[in-house]
Amino acid sequence: MKNMSNSLGRTVLVVFCLLALAAYSRAQGQPDFSKVEIKTTKLGNNFYTLDGQGGTIGVLTGPDGIFMVDTQFAPLSGKIAAAIKQISNQPIRFIVNTHVHPDHTGGNENFQKMGAVLISRNELRDRLAHPVPAANGTPGTPAPADALPLITYEGQLTFHMDSEDVRLIPIPRAHTDGDTLVYFPKADVIMTGDFYRSVQYPNMDRANGGSLNGLLDGLGRLIGLAGPNTKIVPGHGPVVSRADVIAHRDMVLAIRDKVSQLVSQGKSQDEVLAAHPTADYDAKVPNSKETTERFVTQLYAELKPAK
Repeated sequence: MKNMSNSLGRTVLVVFCLLALAAYSRAQGQPDFSKVEIKTTKLGNNFYTLDGQGGTIGVLTGPDGIFMVDTQFAPLSGKIAAAIKQISNQPIRFIVNTHVHPDHTGGNENFQKMGAVLISRNELRDRLAHPVPAANGTPGTPAPADALPLITYEGQLTFHMDSEDVRLIPIPRAHTDGDTLVYFPKADVIMTGDFYRSVQYPNMDRANGGSLNGLLDGLGRLIGLAGPNTKIVPGHGPVVSRADVIAHRDMVLAIRDKVSQLVSQGKSQDEVLAAHPTADYDAKVPNSKETTERFVTQLYAELKPAK
């Protein structure tokens, strides 16, 4: 009876915290997480994706327990856990973070307290513990201890569970310096995190170690790994095929070459932006003005001669 009372108390506390966070989010102009619904999509016999607010989550189910990719935002943890319960009664045993951003790692603390073991690249754990300052110089807030991955890795790491050989493949210095590609060979599914997204232009988060060459190398690794029928799950956007990633990589190269030519002519960043080097692709890629300009300014920073 005492255990039941403690469990009820924890449940009430979690609900209260979620409501408080939702109210805070509204006050700060952030998404109203109380209105977010989790959409579950089955991609294979025992593989699912969850979409809510933030990066797409992957869920491998089976008798060995659940292997999960990313955790979205903290206020959604209860809804995410409930959605997983609809497809499996097994516990969430392992969670890998594809990169450091809070729309992929925000729920870490909640799920670790539920009993899951968090896994990431060494660099990602360090970024969570020692975040870079905000653009305005405000110091970053370190993640709490329970949000930090318990296991970190350098080379490829493989999990043998639920009739799968889940491969965690490091993608150095692409979207960030802690990116991980997650490959499920039997399901023929690859989850990329945000070094590939099927919406918007790429985002090379240079403050967190991202780079153009790393991004291109990562896309090349993804293309080499995928087969003609592989389901590629981007960090954001619809599931795509290998051919879509090839087209995306070619687009990045074409825009890079245009920006490089402008830089070689001595153009300033504002002049490069005014030249609209993305013009041939703007109608094809769902973007905002902000994300387009972000990509071009990142390319400019990567390609301008060092002083």
